[in-house]
Amino acid sequence: MQLQAGWLVTPPLQAATLAMAQGSLFPHRLFTERQQLNYRLHSVSCTGTEVHLSLCSFEFYRGNSSAACGSGMPAVVSCVPGPLFATGNGHKKKQRQQQQQQGQPRIRLKGGARVGEGRVEVLRSSEWGTICDDRWNLQSASVVCRELGFGSAKEALTGARMGQGTGPIHLNEVQCRGTEKSLWNCPSRNITQEDCKHTEDAAVRCNIPYMGYENLIRLAGGRTEFEGRVEVKRGSKWGTVCSDGWTTKEAMVACRQLGLGYSLHAVTETWYWDASNVTEMVMSGVKCAGHEMSLSHCQHHGASLSCRNTGTRFAAGVICSETASDLLLHAPLVQETAYIEDRPLHMLYCAAEENCLASSARLANWPYGHRRLLRFSSQIHNRGRADFRPKAGRHSWVWHECHRHYHSMDIFTHYDILTPNGTKVAEGHKASFCLEDTECEEDVAKRYECANFGEQGITVGCWDLYRHDIDCQWIDITDVKPGNYILQVVINPNFEVAESDFTNNAMKCNCKYDGHRIWVHSCHIGDALSEEANKRFEQYPGQLNNQIS
Repeated sequence: MQLQAGWLVTPPLQAATLAMAQGSLFPHRLFTERQQLNYRLHSVSCTGTEVHLSLCSFEFYRGNSSAACGSGMPAVVSCVPGPLFATGNGHKKKQRQQQQQQGQPRIRLKGGARVGEGRVEVLRSSEWGTICDDRWNLQSASVVCRELGFGSAKEALTGARMGQGTGPIHLNEVQCRGTEKSLWNCPSRNITQEDCKHTEDAAVRCNIPYMGYENLIRLAGGRTEFEGRVEVKRGSKWGTVCSDGWTTKEAMVACRQLGLGYSLHAVTETWYWDASNVTEMVMSGVKCAGHEMSLSHCQHHGASLSCRNTGTRFAAGVICSETASDLLLHAPLVQETAYIEDRPLHMLYCAAEENCLASSARLANWPYGHRRLLRFSSQIHNRGRADFRPKAGRHSWVWHECHRHYHSMDIFTHYDILTPNGTKVAEGHKASFCLEDTECEEDVAKRYECANFGEQGITVGCWDLYRHDIDCQWIDITDVKPGNYILQVVINPNFEVAESDFTNNAMKCNCKYDGHRIWVHSCHIGDALSEEANKRFEQYPGQLNNQIS
């Protein structure tokens, strides 16, 4: 057997394989075609690596096509989903075993809303990087798609159409013939700094099997096709979904299943949408990891439903969008600006009011004494394809009299000091008191400014800077003992605002603290390194016994 386009097919049907890569063939359609007996092509000969059936060698029938193919029959294919699209536990277990045997792949897709699409990233020298779009075409894109277990490429996308990556750009002018088994077998040119920018990151859309998941979900009551109350089909019955625990992750899966891109909002009260044709509830307890292709693949209650509020008002809903933001922290700046400050308590009353100090500060002898603070700057970039906007409208922002500003998000960033085994020994958080465009890339105009109760957000191609010398831009480490630790910063930790990629929201650094000074090093975005490099990061000398080395 050979794998093509996410299906299993029996050789030597290369032409049939390509037909499957371009779209599913349905029984009723096949039956109709066989009844017509109206032949167009004959002597179709494919190698199996073509990106489209039309690129194979073939001959046209001329004249009376109904009398053609006298010694043959209509070509028929039978499609079976491959391991990537199998729903049974046995298939999934086999897929995991194959992945473990092969080790970590050296190519991946990032930032796509649907399965089989995304920005192409490759692993070199233990670091993930992107590909420049110079000479990027369907042949090279198809090699990527096949290497990942999909079919041929539907589109070879240029100009960072799936969002901008970060880190190095590893390859340029990739020129595949289409027959290669891996992108690494294709001729390419090493990148130089002048050659390319991340605005030229290459991406792909691959052909994938038609699974019919979108026929098991629909939206009702919304004002546009991109919003509404979520209804799913269970057996032959349509019904609503309980909104208990309905978050951005579940909404992302729903929008993906609908083929409507990303989730803009996870709606837990849908009373304001038309309820004239409301169905009863058929699904509850939905809990998704966020990568599933269908809500039925997520954890959920079985036959017995359990929902605190079963009325129409509390049915789950979504607002979907073709684009989404993508935030990530500029890791080198954290490393460059980290330092310790012993700050007097009489200067920390406002910070205490906003819960920016450790719980032990409540027992301190105010206003005497001090707190030891690990301070650093945060520069947060939007590399996605849509502006990052607070979930709450300005009418519900909270005014803080002490600092005299509004909070548009209660928790925008988490700051943590962790031991090697992940135990939290100190924590901090940052509310988004001012989401704005501090600076932007060339040719990008600022759109958000906090002054005079202005609109808050971060424009695509811009970044928001929280300087090290402002209140709450710290972790209170007064109670932390000397040792080796991990500094972790997580943006949008509660997934309040939808993003195209949540895996790059965390940043980690190694820390050495001797009780007087702190050394922060090896800062990197959570998904920027290989699995091996991440293991080395977590186990550097002195880390395991938590002693200064």
